[in-house]
Amino acid sequence: MITRRIKLIAGAFALTLSVLACTINVGGPDYPTPAIPVSTQAVEELNQTIQTAVAAGAESGEVTLAITEPELTSYLASELAAQTEPFITDPQVYLRDGQVRIFGTARQGYFVATAGITVMAMSDIQGQLKIEITSADFGPLPVPDTLKEAVTAAIQEAYTGPLGPVATGFRLESITIADGSMNIVGRIR
Repeated sequence: MITRRIKLIAGAFALTLSVLACTINVGGPDYPTPAIPVSTQAVEELNQTIQTAVAAGAESGEVTLAITEPELTSYLASELAAQTEPFITDPQVYLRDGQVRIFGTARQGYFVATAGITVMAMSDIQGQLKIEITSADFGPLPVPDTLKEAVTAAIQEAYTGPLGPVATGFRLESITIADGSMNIVGRIR
């Protein structure tokens, strides 16, 4: 009788420890398919594309930039990997139907959920990038209060960072997002 009770207590203790050692996946939106590949080569291609567009814009005054899903996904993965506590990991960025859809894994304590954030990118009246989060789905986890500011700041830095000094003298004319590509057209003032 005592050995049976000890086995039962030991089993319950082992189960409790295994739950505490693991994370619990609580759902969230499914990642779309196919998965976007992440590579350092795509980040280098994005940097080269930006340098080429800026150099051409310095001569003509017009900057035309085409960014692909693998380039943007790889850039975001690189930026998040450099942070000590990123708001998501394993990002995937889809450029479709006029929207930027960002998916990733969000963690809060022992809970893990897939996060989905939909962003609209547009030009404001002054020709500056305007970011608007149209939806955020973290499954049953509460959406952090600072999510809008954090995502907006990250996208804003992604925009001004690579363009460097040209970004302050850059007037955005249009952004077109479709079929896995974001096309940005603007003028250097």
